[in-house]
Amino acid sequence: MGSGEVIVAGSEAHRKMHELSQEAIRITMQINCAYHNQAEIVSLMSELTGREAHESLGLFPPFYTDCGKNLRIGKRVFINSGCKFQDQGGITIGDDVLIGHNCVIATLNHSMDPDHRADMVAAPVVIGDKVWIGANVTILQGVTIGEGAVIAAGAVVNRDVPPRAVVGGIPAKVLKMI
Repeated sequence: MGSGEVIVAGSEAHRKMHELSQEAIRITMQINCAYHNQAEIVSLMSELTGREAHESLGLFPPFYTDCGKNLRIGKRVFINSGCKFQDQGGITIGDDVLIGHNCVIATLNHSMDPDHRADMVAAPVVIGDKVWIGANVTILQGVTIGEGAVIAAGAVVNRDVPPRAVVGGIPAKVLKMI
């Protein structure tokens, strides 16, 4: 999925994506449908990602993802409620990152060719250390957000963000440097 190659609808890779999605739905339903203390959240996120989540992870449900296995989360990360991560193409979140309410991170895109519309192309999203992402932000596939950047609430990020930049708008543009 992270190769950048086209994922043909109905292919073996597409079927594997669906299988991983079903597991992610099961685990996120556990996260979202009952109260969990910090240790339980860390345990469920470890099961979801297939790797040990750091004990400092903060997550306010509900939380949604379509895979989980391509999600890498650093230390002292806080994910606020209502976030939706499409991590089939890979999402890497650095240390000390704050992610606001209702953020969407999308790593897949469909073919522009109507005859192949169900085919997909995956590209990873990388979020550097000490990034602050405001509420209702959308980050599109293939974007890297540099260390210490701030993404203003409601922004749609469709290109890389330099380190220590404040970006906002649709599409997001650099507003100032920190």
